Amino acid sequence: MIAEKLQKIQATLPNNVCLIAVSKTKPVSAIQEAYDAGQRDFGENKVQELVEKQAQLPKDIRWHLIGHLQTNKVKYAAEFVHLIHAVDSLKLLVEIDKQAKKNGRIQKVLLQFFIAQEETKFGLDLPEALDLLESSTFKALQNIEICGVMGMASFTNDEQQIQKEFEHLRTIYKTLKQSYFAEQSSFSEISMGMSGDYPIAIKSGSTMIRVGSSIFGGR
Repeated sequence: MIAEKLQKIQATLPNNVCLIAVSKTKPVSAIQEAYDAGQRDFGENKVQELVEKQAQLPKDIRWHLIGHLQTNKVKYAAEFVHLIHAVDSLKLLVEIDKQAKKNGRIQKVLLQFFIAQEETKFGLDLPEALDLLESSTFKALQNIEICGVMGMASFTNDEQQIQKEFEHLRTIYKTLKQSYFAEQSSFSEISMGMSGDYPIAIKSGSTMIRVGSSIFGGR
């Protein structure tokens, strides 16, 4: 069943779009089923749940930490997490850099931007991101690699609103690419779009979609 749903979604995706199967709250058996169907990128919201699952599942899974991350939790996932999507402060970047250094690795991250109308979403705005990138603290970090941006659209049925928010994130991506990452080929990711809105996200330039319920069913 999971395999069929995965194939159905994969068949609609352009080659440059990575499907992240959001496995939060799902049992290890469901993740294994998706893995057996060829899925390798999985997204978790909570560090503790991620660590428990990682220990029980194949080691070639690429784990994406997609939820809001507290600095005191970074150390638990620092050894293995493939990509941290929700970096929304310099303080968090400093901690990620510190833990990556301890583990002898370069940690890939995305900067999270606030693009929605709801006040509950986390994220930077463009001036905050520019301040961060200009800071001497940031420039001294050696064990992180910023690979792009991430954002969540408003939870609404208004498709024009959603499209406008996704296009706003794409504009932010282009601004940063041009001004700070023009020479860095790995700065190439725009993580946006979930089960309800990923077709709009792809039209707006998304390279990573985070899909849970359309693969694993509702919670």
